[in-house]
Amino acid sequence: MDKKILLVDDAAFMRMLIKDTLTKNGYTNILEAADGEIACSVFDSERPDLVVMDITMPNKTGIEALADIKKKDPSAKVIMCSAMGQEAMVVEAIKLGALDFIVKPFKPDRILQTVSKILG
Repeated sequence: MDKKILLVDDAAFMRMLIKDTLTKNGYTNILEAADGEIACSVFDSERPDLVVMDITMPNKTGIEALADIKKKDPSAKVIMCSAMGQEAMVVEAIKLGALDFIVKPFKPDRILQTVSKILG
């Protein structure tokens, strides 16, 4: 699978967890960003097929980064990740064009199911 996936989370262990799950299942072209600001510049230069992004991050939130990415590329595929209790932000993300969301702490199966559904 040659699909390019950008993982965005300020917690390195969360990126590692998702990356491990994806690489064990054939997704090997993985990019990483530690906040929304970095995510936007990586998106600009790399144009990933999918972005998996946390909502709560320093510098630029996932919601702000999602809005910027969708402004630049309305067809961008973005999945948001959120902790329980962030329903309002999840609703906002969906309105801004996120295709799905995964609630933390998440199960590897849920990540895979969502990624493969969106990437086809």
